[in-house]
Amino acid sequence: MCELSVRGLAGRFPGVVLPAVPPLRPAGEPGSESTIRARRRFLGSDVVDADTGAVRADRVALSWVGCATYVLAIGGVVVLLDAWVPRLMSSGYVPASPQDLADLRPAAILIGHGHFDHAGDAGRIAEASGAVVYGTAEHCAAIRAQVLAPSFPTVALGDAATPPGHSHEFTVGPVAVTAIRHLHSAPTAPDRDDPARPFFPRPRLAPILRHPPTRADLAETVPRLRDAEGGVLLYQVRVPGFSLVWHDSSGPLTERAPQVLETLAALPGTDLHIGAVQGYNQITNGLRDPRRYIEALAPALFVPTHHDNWLPGLTAPAATYDRALHAEVARVGSAPRVRTLHDRIDYVRPERLTFRL
Repeated sequence: MCELSVRGLAGRFPGVVLPAVPPLRPAGEPGSESTIRARRRFLGSDVVDADTGAVRADRVALSWVGCATYVLAIGGVVVLLDAWVPRLMSSGYVPASPQDLADLRPAAILIGHGHFDHAGDAGRIAEASGAVVYGTAEHCAAIRAQVLAPSFPTVALGDAATPPGHSHEFTVGPVAVTAIRHLHSAPTAPDRDDPARPFFPRPRLAPILRHPPTRADLAETVPRLRDAEGGVLLYQVRVPGFSLVWHDSSGPLTERAPQVLETLAALPGTDLHIGAVQGYNQITNGLRDPRRYIEALAPALFVPTHHDNWLPGLTAPAATYDRALHAEVARVGSAPRVRTLHDRIDYVRPERLTFRL
């Protein structure tokens, strides 16, 4: 739900003078101590070589960094899915920083959409690490504008006018990627033909109010509050023997873009599906929209995301979604297994999502 409505918070800071956002420290060379340390922390000591920092090609490992951001190792390549560490109204709730993500030396950053809570750190991370940024033309332009003299490459996958359902194919090293244009979450009228019911968990302030924001974190985040969506992309990432789908928003495809469901159903089989479950439409249609993505993709394993309690008053702990999510997944004809991740205990825990090929 916080994906767009939180942008209204920008109006609360009109008189605040914040210092300029400093660049991150350049990531070390491949095999440097800082890169080895970051990779072993975020991806696991059994996945990352202690001497070189190389990641094993026979493992797929992911580490949740809050909201919908993940560190992914696949095919021996490190990739970021979105690029933002939550810290708008709370600092230290997620035990990570943009510098940590830059130190990973990711080969690529895949952007789902351009709102601050998904792409707000992408420019500085790409600048410090040399990662290639993939997203719509609007995403790429906005991310390049986050730094004074961008030197990192970007790849535009269509633009904001690209129709839902359109796909782009590319590779990141040995990894095949399909990017599909879909929709941001949005409220629609109650769907009388669907069994899902309205759902909105009560916000819980106490856990995150123990982590007040620092001036530095406000300086880094507030300038990004009005960043535009710029289109929404879903990604399927594949290597022989494993495929995963990740999307950082779940739109009302039933009413507004049913053709996207057909496109998703035509993708190669999905082993792991990481999908946003928090969204505007939960107020009227519960978790119907995330369920429709699951039904179309038919994954073996589903992991909910974008459901953690990083913003006082607008979000709730991930655990409050468990009962409603399991009930919704149970409606799927061939229901996947569900592996829930809970804040704060499951941040930066690669052992929760590591797979052998």
